[in-house]
Amino acid sequence: MTPRLMRCMALVAALTALSLSTTTHHAHGQAPTRTYRVGILLYSSPTAEPSMPALREALRAAGYVEGRNLVLEFRYAEGRPERLKVLAEELAQLRPDVIYAFGGDVVPYAKAATQTIPIVATMSLDPVRAGIVPSLAHPGGNLTGFTFLLSELAGKRLEFLREVMPRLSRVAVVWNPDHPDPDFKDTQEAASRLGIRLLSIEVRRADDFDGALAMVARDRAEAMIVVSSRQMFLRQAQILDFAAKNKIPVATGWGAWVRNGALLSYGPNIDEIVRQSVSHVDKILKGAKPADLPIEQPTRFDLVLNLKTARQLNLAVPPSLIARADRVVE
Repeated sequence: MTPRLMRCMALVAALTALSLSTTTHHAHGQAPTRTYRVGILLYSSPTAEPSMPALREALRAAGYVEGRNLVLEFRYAEGRPERLKVLAEELAQLRPDVIYAFGGDVVPYAKAATQTIPIVATMSLDPVRAGIVPSLAHPGGNLTGFTFLLSELAGKRLEFLREVMPRLSRVAVVWNPDHPDPDFKDTQEAASRLGIRLLSIEVRRADDFDGALAMVARDRAEAMIVVSSRQMFLRQAQILDFAAKNKIPVATGWGAWVRNGALLSYGPNIDEIVRQSVSHVDKILKGAKPADLPIEQPTRFDLVLNLKTARQLNLAVPPSLIARADRVVE
């Protein structure tokens, strides 16, 4: 075999290997071939939003890497909801490929800012009740995503509190009436069934919290349910510090509260839902229409208990409840 023939054969082999590598690479969908721009609207900020690491991780797993084929455009209100309207409009003017809206507090503003740019939302509200979409199965328009809500969740939290505190008779519900979710109504229904009196503690603005918590103490609430929202999360430290000083057990919807001192939570794993929502982002970037992607609801719910907090409050958590818990903080 001549040297020239050997060189030709080697060149053919190299080109064949490159072709196979490229075909395999695209078959697995590991690297989109263009740079995509995703706008992200936040109530807090990129560093304060607890689920941002999960979102970035899921985007990387789907093949979208910042600095290579992905640009993230942030607009964030730093806990000031009055800024959200303008921020959402600024984001829409950038014409990103997709807008990602974090939380029920921001979703209505994203929806109002554009009727054409696809929006993927994760939200702790009922988007049908809030008038954002006509139905979960057929959202229509330009918005899809995930809602964290399921009607029986709020009532179950009250039932779990009653299991820990069999003589429970007065529970304060700290909630924002301007946040369109059914938690308070569903908790009312459960309280009526269980013979528990609810104390409605309303907080609409950040400066309402001091007076609201003073009402909880004045009315001698035996336990407190915090209806989750970004506003509540930003005041988590204040709420839990108040509860610890006044020896009031707290129940919420998300596990992060329990790690920081709440007694129990029952609800979906938010980081997992955020990771799942990236599949909607991926499908839209590949050509799917938001109107054709149902808004999904959680199918798994975690019961998280803090036994250290229970001991500090002199509460005996029934072994049967501990056995049903998905996670226990000792």
